[in-house]
Amino acid sequence: MERFFKLNERGTTVKTEFVAGMTTFFSMVYILMVNANMFADPFGDGSNPLGVSYGAIYIATAIAAVLGTTLAGLLSNLPLAQASGMGLNAFFVYTVCIGFGLSYANALVLILIEGLVFIFLTVTGLRKKIFDALPEAVRVAIPSGIGLFIALLGLQNAGIVVPNSSTCVDLASFNLLNQSWGEIMPMVVTLCTFLAIVIMSHKKLRGAVLIGILGGMGLYYLLGLTVDGFYEQLNISFISPIEAMGEFREQSLFKVFTDGFDFSAFTEKHGSANLVLTIVTTALAFCMVDMFDTLGTLYAACERANLLDENGEPLNMNRGMLSDAIATTAGAICGTSTVTTFSEVNAGVAAGGRTGLTSVFCGVFFFIAMFLSPIAQLIPGCATAAALIYVGVLMMGSIKNIDWDNFKISVPAFLTLAVMPFTYNISYGIAFGLISYIIISIFCGDLKKIKASSWIIAVLFVAMLLLTH
Repeated sequence: MERFFKLNERGTTVKTEFVAGMTTFFSMVYILMVNANMFADPFGDGSNPLGVSYGAIYIATAIAAVLGTTLAGLLSNLPLAQASGMGLNAFFVYTVCIGFGLSYANALVLILIEGLVFIFLTVTGLRKKIFDALPEAVRVAIPSGIGLFIALLGLQNAGIVVPNSSTCVDLASFNLLNQSWGEIMPMVVTLCTFLAIVIMSHKKLRGAVLIGILGGMGLYYLLGLTVDGFYEQLNISFISPIEAMGEFREQSLFKVFTDGFDFSAFTEKHGSANLVLTIVTTALAFCMVDMFDTLGTLYAACERANLLDENGEPLNMNRGMLSDAIATTAGAICGTSTVTTFSEVNAGVAAGGRTGLTSVFCGVFFFIAMFLSPIAQLIPGCATAAALIYVGVLMMGSIKNIDWDNFKISVPAFLTLAVMPFTYNISYGIAFGLISYIIISIFCGDLKKIKASSWIIAVLFVAMLLLTH
């Protein structure tokens, strides 16, 4: 392990990497249930328009996570973790399948195309050049933008930030006169867990994030004794792995090849020209969002873990992106939507993860969860939410590197870090930052400073926004 993962060189140990891997797993394991529910019952009424079962997608999502996460660790030696991406899965289900009318298998073809394109771009080195096309004003803001995004996810998962028809978001009510203790209790658990992680981290206690998550989980179930009907309402179900594997084999595995290339039902209703336009624009949307989500997360995690080279680029970046591309291709074959690098990996980095051994341990936990589904369901969102909020705090440090007195730098940087949480999308933040940088540079007489590759990426972003959003 020492020779392969270079533990001493990066100032870590097997124990630290184990704790980091478990922390990352706890922070993102929700994807197994969320993805399965979204595919099998997108409207919550049991209608199942995609024609795949909960068990089939649960197994497909778990296998893709195991493959992607383990491969990332072994190939890149970076503490990354991969699974079907949130946002991209919703686009797959609600827009491509239900909205456009493509079948589940047809949509998988687009994911397969995306994965193969990414493998080509990575092997040829073009994907790294795409990262180099991002101006420094955008790159320096990416970690903080992702930090705000992660903190927002945590606050929403805890129920502290809630939707509001007038202001879009609002603070949840803590008023015991209007709200039941059962509704307030999870938010109290999140706040207590968050403060506990902060205090333990300040005192340099190793594994503070993981201890906080486990302590928050214990507090949640302990306080459940004070809530009427709490334990009766717990919905912990066990999926028979044998039955789920059978459903996976029949409904998801290789569907992209057996049924995916038959677009006859779509062309009969919409025509061949509409099919071509749909495939091109949808594939572009999948590619752009996944590419820049992964690039942004990879850069942010490596910046936080001090794993950047002398040029300020992530170590083994091409290998990290290659694992993402292979995982996306494998995910399509398994029957799930785009596999991407999760921003929650920063929770593992905060717990001390510095090598690919973190990823390997995380992959092992995903493998176990594939057969023991209640493990994933026992972890309350209010406990992991606290870890995400804490990670958001840690990632705000890059703001100090922004020259706020220079509008040519500060405006693109601000748009990058602000648009990410406001639109719930990392790539949109990068898009607004890059496009604004080019426009400002043109009118400020810095046209020659804009790289040709930056122009290409900006045009693709504009096309994506105009044609697919």
